[in-house]
Amino acid sequence: MSFFLGLEIFAVLTSLAFLILLIRQNIWCWLFGIISSLASIYLFYSTKLYSESILYFYYVIIGIYGWNVWSKGKPPKEIIIKTVSGTFHLILIFSGIILSILLGYFFKTQTDAERSFADAFSTIFSFLASYLEVHKILSAWIFWMIINAFSVWLYYDRGLIIYAALMLVYFSLSITGYLQWKKELVVQ
Repeated sequence: MSFFLGLEIFAVLTSLAFLILLIRQNIWCWLFGIISSLASIYLFYSTKLYSESILYFYYVIIGIYGWNVWSKGKPPKEIIIKTVSGTFHLILIFSGIILSILLGYFFKTQTDAERSFADAFSTIFSFLASYLEVHKILSAWIFWMIINAFSVWLYYDRGLIIYAALMLVYFSLSITGYLQWKKELVVQ
């Protein structure tokens, strides 16, 4: 087995542990997310998905932030799952599109990045979805469904077959996560 294949398998397994624990609202999800992200940074950099490398560095930071938010004085399940306004979503989506174009343009013109605009899209919207999930905003799962479906193609295109398969699993688990969190949603 090659080093890259072993690293990809390790990152995928720890990513799955992260998502399953996240759905269950278990604080240990953040540790698995950090470990998986550290492994993924090198892998994505090596396949010239530079925005994904930045994204996984962000996942390390959001993992630390998530652990901190979820450990503040009460168990993670006591942090209320909530929704936000349509206006908030429109601003978030509009901002995400603008930032994706800017990041994609930068990597297209300044580096040898592959699929720079697609890579930037998945990266920026993953930043936004991660922030939403830390704060237990239900729509994070909808963002993840779209991002994960899109990422199947992106990873497959770059030869990361196991990651592409992981995104298929993530897509299914995102539906599960949405339904699970929706059951626990407290209407405000």
